Amino acid sequence: MNTSGFERGSQKEFRIHVLPTNRFKTFAISLYAGVPLQEETVTKVALTPFVLRRGTQSYTETTEFREQLEHLYGAGFGFDVYKRGDYQIVQFRMDTINDSFVGGDEQLLDRSFAFLGEVLTRPAMEDGHFRKAYVHSERETVRKQLESVVNDKMRYAAERSIEEMCKNEPYRLHPLGKRQDLPGIEPDVLTTAYQTWLQQASMDLYVVGDTTLEEVESLVQKHFDVNRTHSSNYVTNQAVRGDKDVETVVERLNVNQGKLNMGLRTSITYGDPQYAAALMYNGILGGYPHSKLFVNVREKESLAYYASSRYDGHKGIATIQSGIEIPNYEKAVSIIKQQLDQMKNGNISDLEMSQTKAMIRNLLKEMQDSAFEMIAYDFNRQLSGKERTADELLAQVEQISKENVREAAEQFRLDTIYFLRDEKGE
Repeated sequence: MNTSGFERGSQKEFRIHVLPTNRFKTFAISLYAGVPLQEETVTKVALTPFVLRRGTQSYTETTEFREQLEHLYGAGFGFDVYKRGDYQIVQFRMDTINDSFVGGDEQLLDRSFAFLGEVLTRPAMEDGHFRKAYVHSERETVRKQLESVVNDKMRYAAERSIEEMCKNEPYRLHPLGKRQDLPGIEPDVLTTAYQTWLQQASMDLYVVGDTTLEEVESLVQKHFDVNRTHSSNYVTNQAVRGDKDVETVVERLNVNQGKLNMGLRTSITYGDPQYAAALMYNGILGGYPHSKLFVNVREKESLAYYASSRYDGHKGIATIQSGIEIPNYEKAVSIIKQQLDQMKNGNISDLEMSQTKAMIRNLLKEMQDSAFEMIAYDFNRQLSGKERTADELLAQVEQISKENVREAAEQFRLDTIYFLRDEKGE
């Protein structure tokens, strides 16, 4: 049953989701292309949108490409590459003003689809392959972005802790791929990978604005120059909490501040009936400034420069991040473990419950003011197979009790402790 307001259709093996509304002055367009995270393809898939944004067959030079956006009254265009669960997602976005605010006979949605369709299916080529200059230039762009992770020790520790925790799983891979793969990706190699990706990726196209499903389907048919033969669905792997001993990894680099990260596994994922309770668990543990980690580890004990937690409901993993003085490692680990035990024992205050519900409530309500946030929320449905509107999730959160949170806490188990420290000392 569709209760989200999005109308569903398909064209050329693209799943199409349209929310007809005149609430916004723009058309919000998002295209999600998802493939399984795989060692042999992750870097080539990540590099592809960087090259696609350099030019098309009609606008072969990057300056012409950008000028075309100006001709669309300053339309916004961009992309992201990230992971959700064990999938690598490339997301293209366009934000185009509604025709009615321009005047005349402009057909800006049609022109936007012409632009996006050409970016996706008719890239700039030479000798049947991507332009060499673009491929080499964008290889360097991706290399620098991957190096920036290494140089930002907070991000580096977060990535390394996931690599160690999921060393035998696709989730260990960074969505931008691996630096050592980049030099070997020449135009012919990338073009072949792009053609496979275009055929095999799970494609979900979203439009929010003053339009109809029928119009969007006809625009895809008109402007997307590709004949896809099948549409793959996302497969959700059952998250396993496991019972192995906690693994501790210590890495030494030239750092002054220690980075203490912990990984927890849970069987609760986005489609699970306990998902709302898991959101509450993460919020009370470390998701917000009033949380146990922030108050007890950072404020009361002054052990951490920062202390927080995140929860990936598509993977069934929660992570704790903290920055500490290196000699405080043992004490910080002990106090963080105490907070995990507090959660499992149900030692949760009324204030922690009410503040966390208020934070989640505000986030879900603010989401309704952003077309792209509404799209992102609905895309969770595609990834998980779970139909749950924001209002339904909010109603579930409002009903969560301390006992519900305690029961959810029982489903989170500490899996890995990762500590990045200096090269000196014991």
